[in-house]
Amino acid sequence: METKKPQEPMECALCGYTATGKFVGDICPQCNLTYWRCENCRYTMTAANPPEVCPGCHQKSAFLNITCYTPECGGPGGIDPRL
Repeated sequence: METKKPQEPMECALCGYTATGKFVGDICPQCNLTYWRCENCRYTMTAANPPEVCPGCHQKSAFLNITCYTPECGGPGGIDPRL
């Protein structure tokens, strides 16, 4: 019989909300914010969703979710330094 591992709690790096298991889409259900970084200029911001045009370089860009939610990246508590 297979036993399930208990899910580790996840804490929001921005507001401190804690939940059991992974946040859906890496978005905190309480504050709805995530750290985002522009792939063009590395501008970093917090928002529920990234904008289409970067406020830093004013270019249409993809944004990377850089929020740290696990101990492997030094968190929870901020930006994942590996990204």
